[in-house]
Amino acid sequence: KKWRLVCYAKRQLGSRRAAMVFQQLDEDDLPTSCTTIEEVGSTGVGALTVAFLILVVSTIVFLMKANSSGEQRKYYYLSTYICGFAALAYFAMLSGQGWTAIAGCRQFFYARYVDMAITEPLIILNLGLIAGAEGSLIAAIIGADVIMVVSAYLGAVSVVTTVKWFWFLIALAALFGVIVHFAQVFKTAADSKGPEIAALYGKAAWLSILVWICYPVVWLFSEGFASFSVSFEVCAYAILDIISKVVLCFMVMSGDAVLANGPSSQSREYV
Repeated sequence: KKWRLVCYAKRQLGSRRAAMVFQQLDEDDLPTSCTTIEEVGSTGVGALTVAFLILVVSTIVFLMKANSSGEQRKYYYLSTYICGFAALAYFAMLSGQGWTAIAGCRQFFYARYVDMAITEPLIILNLGLIAGAEGSLIAAIIGADVIMVVSAYLGAVSVVTTVKWFWFLIALAALFGVIVHFAQVFKTAADSKGPEIAALYGKAAWLSILVWICYPVVWLFSEGFASFSVSFEVCAYAILDIISKVVLCFMVMSGDAVLANGPSSQSREYV
């Protein structure tokens, strides 16, 4: 009986020690619970409101334009969905939805990444159609863009610093592939459609390149180093979103006559 009691005591002691070890591991892996969270301030809320209103008005304008257009209708429908999905994301952020707390007790709007995962492929499709690029090339650059968005999101929510920056490097590599396609592959296709299409694509593509390069810079000092306040982060992203979506789509609409005529007569002669 004494031997059984000793064995039972050892088993109990061992299980308690194991439980203490696993509990300690869980406490080490999980982020410290936040008593207070750095949330967006009045300036950030104002930026969300202005961006939401601009996106809603733009969506209505492009939808009306699509219903009264011919050959250009597909570009305006894409513009409608680009601004429309972005408006939904901004409404979610404005109404207090689509966010969570990340390491550092900081408010993180994951709704923005849902927006990017939908609207950026639509922007790529729009530019690809303008340039007259092959469907396989458009699909390839959309794939790189999805990798970029997912990697940036995973980096933002990562607790381990090394993992965070590893995801950031993957996102930068994917962004580099997107930029190369914009600057070279799509440009070559646009040049073959004539000078007017090439000029329209060139303006839209370089606007996208310059703005998309700014996104990782904002990420670096907000989700990365947390140097920017949440309100400043929201304002910066709002400005970039308005330029990359609204301004870009209106730039495409400015080439209404070019898109209606299609390739120039000179380019058709060589085909």
